Amino acid sequence: MAEIEVLGGGIFGLSVAYACAKRGARVRLIERHQIGGGASGGTVGALAPHTPDNWNDKKQFQLESLAATAAFWSEIKAKSGISTGYGQCGRLQLIEDETALELARQRVAGAVQFWRGAGEWQVVGARDIEGWSLSPATGFLAFDTLSARISPPLACRSLARAFQAIEGEIVLGRSAGTGADATVLCTGHAGLCELSEELGRPVGGGVKGQSLLYALDRRNLPQVFAQGLHIIPHADGTLAIGSTSEIEWEDPGATDGQLDELHTRAVGILPALRSAPILARWAAIRPRSRRRSPMLGRHPLRRNVFIANGGFKIGYGVAVKAGEVMADLVLDGRADIPAGFSVEANLK
Repeated sequence: MAEIEVLGGGIFGLSVAYACAKRGARVRLIERHQIGGGASGGTVGALAPHTPDNWNDKKQFQLESLAATAAFWSEIKAKSGISTGYGQCGRLQLIEDETALELARQRVAGAVQFWRGAGEWQVVGARDIEGWSLSPATGFLAFDTLSARISPPLACRSLARAFQAIEGEIVLGRSAGTGADATVLCTGHAGLCELSEELGRPVGGGVKGQSLLYALDRRNLPQVFAQGLHIIPHADGTLAIGSTSEIEWEDPGATDGQLDELHTRAVGILPALRSAPILARWAAIRPRSRRRSPMLGRHPLRRNVFIANGGFKIGYGVAVKAGEVMADLVLDGRADIPAGFSVEANLK
C-alpha cells in the first residue's frame, strides 16, 4: 500500500485523506492545531453553484462535486455516527431590477442545458414564498434547487471520524511530516504564503472573513443570498449570516465593528434578526489563490509533493470532487483537473 501524508486538517485535507484511504492507501493526516480550525470551521456553510451561463470546465467541476455531495455526506454520517447538518435546501436570490430579471429568466433554460437534471433554476414571485418576508424591487426571486447547506464544524468532525473508521491516522500538534511516499499540502492561507516565498512571487494568500450565528429557527426554509450576504438556516435551529471580505487586517481571529455593520445589513433584509440572540461571532482567514480558484496538482519544485489549496469561498462546494481528483493524481499519477484549477495556471 502507498503511504501518504496529508498536511492540514481543514476540509480539503480531510477530503483528500479520506479519498486516498478509501482506495487502500495508508494515510496519515497531520494538523498543527485542531481539526476543522481556521476557515474550515466557520458558521456559514453555503454550498451554492455557479450560475448556469458562460459555462466552462471550472463550473462543470463544481457542478459534479455538488451533485455528489448528498451521497458523500450520507456516507460520512453513516461511517462516523455524527450528523453533518447537510441538507439540499435550495437558495433564493433577490432580483432587484429588470436587467437582472431578464438574466434570471434566461438562466432557467441554462440550468436545463448545463445542470442536466442535477437541479433547477426558477423565477418565482416573492409573495409565493412562505416563511421568508422578502421584498425585492421587481417582486421576483431566483430559486435554485441545487444549493445546499452544511455545518462546517460538524462536517469536519464527522469526516475526521469517518477517516479514522477506515484506518486513517490523525496526528495533532505537528506542522511537518515524518516521511511518506507522497505528501499533499492542504495548509490553507499560510501554505499559500509559504509557497509564494518559496517561488519568489505571489501565488496567493488570505482574505479575512467574519460571520454571525443567531438563535433563529428557519431550518425548513431555503437559504437566501441578498446584497452580498449569505443567510443560512441550519438544521439545528440556528441561522448564520456571512461574511465580510477583508484584504487587510490586524488580528486574524478577532471580530470587530465590521460585524456590527454586517448585522445592520442583515436586519434590513430579515427584520426578525433584530431581536434574535447572537450565539457566536466568528472570524478566520480564508485561503485565496492569485486567480481566486482552487489550486490542485503537483508542487512545482518538490518531487512527490502535491498541493490542494485555495478553496476560498467555494471550498466546501468543490471538496468532494477535489478529494477524488487528488487521490487520482497521487495514487494513479493522473487526474482530470480543470486547467483553471491547476497549480500551473496559478503560477502564470
